[in-house]
Amino acid sequence: MKRATKQALDTVSAPPGPDDASESAQQLTLTLEPNDARHLAVLCGQLDSHLRQIEARLAVVIRNRSNHFMVSGQAGAVEAAIALLESLYAEVKGGISLSPEVVHLHLQQADLEHLVTHRDNAVGKDVEPITVIRTKRMSIKPRGRNQQGYVRAIQRHDINFGIGPAGTGKTYLAVACAVQALLDEEVRRILLVRPAVEAGERLGFLPGDLSQKVDPYLRPLYDALYEMVGFETVTKYIERNIIEVAPLAFMRGRTLNNAFIILDEAQNTTREQMKMFLTRIGFGSTAVITGDATQIDLPRGQQSGLTHATQVLENVDGITFTWFANKDVVRHPLVQRVVSAYDEFEARSPRLERREP
Repeated sequence: MKRATKQALDTVSAPPGPDDASESAQQLTLTLEPNDARHLAVLCGQLDSHLRQIEARLAVVIRNRSNHFMVSGQAGAVEAAIALLESLYAEVKGGISLSPEVVHLHLQQADLEHLVTHRDNAVGKDVEPITVIRTKRMSIKPRGRNQQGYVRAIQRHDINFGIGPAGTGKTYLAVACAVQALLDEEVRRILLVRPAVEAGERLGFLPGDLSQKVDPYLRPLYDALYEMVGFETVTKYIERNIIEVAPLAFMRGRTLNNAFIILDEAQNTTREQMKMFLTRIGFGSTAVITGDATQIDLPRGQQSGLTHATQVLENVDGITFTWFANKDVVRHPLVQRVVSAYDEFEARSPRLERREP
């Protein structure tokens, strides 16, 4: 398959604008081969919507005629856009249909903002190959630098924290790593733990046995398992106790060997609960603790065990922390803006107290 070829890659000086003081503008042209009208239409999107999406994200201008593209903007952004167009066209030729969601994920995977702002520092440095997580029903490719680093940390260390806003893939990737470790026989079982029912008396108001009482709180974890392994296999694993649901309050006194343990929504643990959980981990086990420090539901005045652990364990060898940012959100692009808007509002109103309904 012939790769897309670049043409006229010399920098073209453009009239300086008001924002061009720090970096000169650049124009690059790109010719995509083969010149296939159907593939090019898929690449550009309806009414060039995919091109407009890239323009908005990278602050560049893209013009095209047939298979000839011209990209204008700041040098780093232009280079990133050229690389993205080549990558997307290669996927289109391979039969993949593009959508705004797919383009968004490619923007995340390429970590283009980092390329734009740090491209000079990256030249000449070794880059690790992209990690792919393989499960029974699908292969999962982490998107962006933070997700890649998160997965590598989980695969190499025994205790790992993933902290950041909703939609950054913290829990989903942890489940994927757990499934891969189970299928590769690196662990014997998977434990799903969540502190959503930390007050024991609340369990009594829900119908069913313990598993049925806890299931609603673990639905995101179950959904990920069903997608990766299949409903029947997950059901069989639960019946055989290979996948176990364990409310955090029921973890006390246990020692967990040869297990992959996921503590989700860890921002709602207390300091005592977090210490108790971390001291349950035995030989041959891997623990992943995920949470969003901006969505703490504990009673007012009670410190989150997650935020406390980041202070206590920051310099402990063998424990990793991956901090996700708004730009790592892989859901609908508006989710990034929602998270950013809340962060900005709370920064402007640090003393604003949450009103109870």
